[in-house]
Amino acid sequence: MASSHTQTVELGERSYPIVVGRGLLAGQFDLAAHVSGADCLIVSNETVAPLYLQKLTANLSGKTVKTLILPDGEAHKTIDSSTRVIDALVDAGANRDTTLIALGGGVIGDITGFAAATYMRGVPVIQVATTLLAQVDSSVGGKTGVNHPGGKNLIGAFHQPKLVLIDTETLSTLPARELAAGLAEAVKHGAIADADYFHWMEQNAAALLARDMDALAHLIMRSCQIKAAVVAEDEREHGARALLNFGHTFAHAIENSLGYGEWLHGEAVAAGMLMAAELGGLDDAQTGRLVSLLEAFNLPVRPPPVGAARLRAAMSLDKKVAAKRLRFILLHAIGDAYISEDVADELLSRVLARGDA
Repeated sequence: MASSHTQTVELGERSYPIVVGRGLLAGQFDLAAHVSGADCLIVSNETVAPLYLQKLTANLSGKTVKTLILPDGEAHKTIDSSTRVIDALVDAGANRDTTLIALGGGVIGDITGFAAATYMRGVPVIQVATTLLAQVDSSVGGKTGVNHPGGKNLIGAFHQPKLVLIDTETLSTLPARELAAGLAEAVKHGAIADADYFHWMEQNAAALLARDMDALAHLIMRSCQIKAAVVAEDEREHGARALLNFGHTFAHAIENSLGYGEWLHGEAVAAGMLMAAELGGLDDAQTGRLVSLLEAFNLPVRPPPVGAARLRAAMSLDKKVAAKRLRFILLHAIGDAYISEDVADELLSRVLARGDA
């Protein structure tokens, strides 16, 4: 039996486990035991399904299993895709005991989670995360949603999964660019909450890029611990959970301005974190450490040349706008983040100008 590690997201009666290990899709984990009803619908995409759908289905012995395969990519994270999931549920005669299973990265997880939140006012969902970004961040916490031409994740709901299953062996088939994008979210966790974890990533950057499985397992578990603790404290983002948005106000504007999928989400987060570091006046030495770590992970450290005006327009529809004021997550120091709605417009304009053509 392959070893695994379990972390619980503590939310009372809606608590759920995050299970991390090797070989979990190859029969080392009894997935069927976590499917309460007789029926399930697996939602995956054209890239992941050929690699892992058969293994996953084999772990659902005794269940009636339907599948839906969607196109791959952020450009397909739309209301139309979530409607396709709901159509598949209707066609299958699904009821509230039907479990949705998301097999893929953050896009599939978000689409499937949103469909689960809305079908019959909520059905169970299991997240089987196959990308590093999903494993360290997006599969945990219950945020679901799809993009709108006006902004990223504008259509969504909070809907916690019943289980998050992370088989680290799926990272062996992950493209290098996708691996780096996931590392950006791990850097975010260290930057906002754990200076020692940030230092560990600095010391182990080469091992992580080389896909050392022990190093990756440690990274996933520590990021999940940080996110689980924040979500348990503030499930619906009334306070501390907003800290998880470090870099994201800028990142979502970058993604919207470029067109969804042109940059990966983690790439946009990398550039966005450095814009936020500048906005918050992080000192040169610590900003240099952030730059160096992101560069070590082959991530962008400047926004694309889309222009300040375009970025500002995209930010106006960000979900983090409160009373018409943008809310930013800034750093006092690495490992020490804070929320600010009091940013001088002149300073913001200077930071946004980094994206001028």
